[in-house]
Amino acid sequence: MSLRSYIITIIICILAVQINAQNIKLPGIFTDNMVLQRDIKIPVWGTADPGTNLTITLGDESENITADETGHWEVKMPSMDAGGPYVLSVQGREKIEFKNVMIGEVWICSGQSNMAMSVSEIGKAYDNESEISTAIYPNIRLFTVDPMTSASPQSDLKGSGWKQCIPENVKSFSAVAYFYGMNLYKKLNVPIGLINTSYGGTIIEAWTSGKSLSSIPAFSEILNSVKKYSENNQQFIKEYNSKREEWKSSSMNTDAVYKAGIYKNIDADVSGWKEIKVPELWSTPDLTEFNGSVWYRTIIDIPADYAGKELTLNLGPVDDIDVTWFNGDKIGSQELWDKPRHYIIPASSVKEGKNLLVIRCIDTGGPGGIWGEADQFYLNDNNGNKIPLTGKWIYKKTIPINEFPSKPLSFEDPNCPTVLFNAMVAPLIPYSIRGVIWYQGENNTYSALQYRTLFPLMINDWRTAWEQGDFPFYYVQLANYMSKSPVPAEDTWAELRESQLLTLEVENTGMASAIDIGDSSDIHPKNKREVGRRLSLIALAETYDQDIEYSGPIFKSFNREGSQIRIFFDHSDGLQTNGEKLKGFAVAGSDKKFYWAEARIEGSSVIVWNNNIDKPVAVRYGWASNPECNLYNAAGLPASPFRTDNWEVLTKDYENK
Repeated sequence: MSLRSYIITIIICILAVQINAQNIKLPGIFTDNMVLQRDIKIPVWGTADPGTNLTITLGDESENITADETGHWEVKMPSMDAGGPYVLSVQGREKIEFKNVMIGEVWICSGQSNMAMSVSEIGKAYDNESEISTAIYPNIRLFTVDPMTSASPQSDLKGSGWKQCIPENVKSFSAVAYFYGMNLYKKLNVPIGLINTSYGGTIIEAWTSGKSLSSIPAFSEILNSVKKYSENNQQFIKEYNSKREEWKSSSMNTDAVYKAGIYKNIDADVSGWKEIKVPELWSTPDLTEFNGSVWYRTIIDIPADYAGKELTLNLGPVDDIDVTWFNGDKIGSQELWDKPRHYIIPASSVKEGKNLLVIRCIDTGGPGGIWGEADQFYLNDNNGNKIPLTGKWIYKKTIPINEFPSKPLSFEDPNCPTVLFNAMVAPLIPYSIRGVIWYQGENNTYSALQYRTLFPLMINDWRTAWEQGDFPFYYVQLANYMSKSPVPAEDTWAELRESQLLTLEVENTGMASAIDIGDSSDIHPKNKREVGRRLSLIALAETYDQDIEYSGPIFKSFNREGSQIRIFFDHSDGLQTNGEKLKGFAVAGSDKKFYWAEARIEGSSVIVWNNNIDKPVAVRYGWASNPECNLYNAAGLPASPFRTDNWEVLTKDYENK
């Protein structure tokens, strides 16, 4: 090659690099098949090399922008009517195109596991197979944000990409979100975009920005620690890791099962242990509200051809922390409540015949247990042979969590304040939306009074971040769960529902009660079709101005009339029961002791009394984890639980913590 040809080749290569060195990138929420919000300006943003000139085109609309000195750029495309499909393109010297883009209604769908539960998980009792096979709505589009955490706000996320609603896509999508969106689509006949950003077993603090949480003094210390962790402060991280290891072992030597060696002695006396199903979240009466240490044991028969070979123990998730032994050898420990476990069992531990598997499960709050799908539980060798591990194990609870030393919070734990906002909400902002639907609260029942502050704080936090005004925020009130109480009693779930009820005072919010469609033995009730429908009624009435009833009766006021109390409600047209007798009311006198009450409907009010209380002063309705109550309005929507008093309740100690 001549010198002249060589120089020309070099110049061409340099020009090619310059032409392609723009690195245009948009966040992961922008993909083919996306839905953009109609009737408002449409933000489009991303990064490129600093100084890059770009033209953004959506349909017939175009905007020009230059990437700033950091490489960031953002435009707001003009508002558009519902329709499509369109192409969204970003043109520099290179061009990025997103095809099959629709303009319609976009809703964020967020919360914990009851929002995350997929259509396939609602089960045969609610026709999951039929629902999936008939879910052919190509103008409903689905996007699922991958569960993740971050100690600092992120600019991008990982997700499924926008997918059209067809059977193969809907089966793994949020059931509540799908049924909500399907109902809107059938009534509005415009494209619907649903963004599922949910994470099971999480607290509301994790979904709130550090900036907003900093307004509550109780969070200052943890927020300062999160900041140090995000800044990679090595001295802080070293001390933090040391504290975490100390905590894991701190309670072991005082635990009766560990002290007696039952975790390693296959012939130990376990006559006081009880049977438990694996996999399953705790549902027995002595465990449903227990937080702390519970030991699991099972005996596994190992065939001769497995003996002396390395095996892998496969388990579903353990809520929250496990320490696992096989024949007395510790083989693993993890802390994330929603992650399956996979531990190597060394060949030296595996013997023919009976082998002992023991798991210490530590639940730090909310539901607990060894859970997941049956096919996640097995031993396997290197040839793929499997021994299933599901069925009846035995268990023994030992130390309650309040007897553990204070636990250093993991900054990778989804229940660390602000980490889900940072990783699963911040990257969505400022994607144009109509509003939010929300299903969460089970993991905040221990701090129900504080939820009165935290829930409105989070709603206003998101609205401030999006800069779209007071957009609609509709949510689900906790469903009935756990065993029924034979007598009126204080209850943390009832207190959390009250905090949700009070949040209706926040502008442009709405609440769908699920008090009648829960499951006493399952914190994840399967009737998500009705949950989605009730949420959609609120949106159709309040956001889309349809003349329909959208709420069950809501307590408004009360009057004492001699030895009776009359209760007045909003949304009270056609008060009725689904049975012959009105249930769920309790009444108290000045001694603050509640007794079950008689009740009857009179027009749009309810009269409540107990013949043994001459001067009643307070009424409660549905005040239990799993109340027996049956007051509805003409629309067939259930009355929200409520109380007329403001007396101290169980979570008073958590109010300011």
